[in-house]
Amino acid sequence: MSEHDEPGHGNSVAAWTSVVIMLVAFTGGTLAFWFAIAWLVWAFAGLLVVGALVGLVLTKLGYGAGGRRSVSHS
Repeated sequence: MSEHDEPGHGNSVAAWTSVVIMLVAFTGGTLAFWFAIAWLVWAFAGLLVVGALVGLVLTKLGYGAGGRRSVSHS
């Protein structure tokens, strides 16, 4: 596979935004679980889903790897 055939391995605005949101959700949910705050665990679980949806929406808007609004850094 040549360098030009690479899909980008998630190096895009959509991927980075999605991952940051989901990392915050996972970290916060872990802390909430550790402190036994059930409602906050579920709130962070919802944020995890929001992070995935944000990634999908940004990809559809062209900010994914190879999208029309993404910038190639090669």
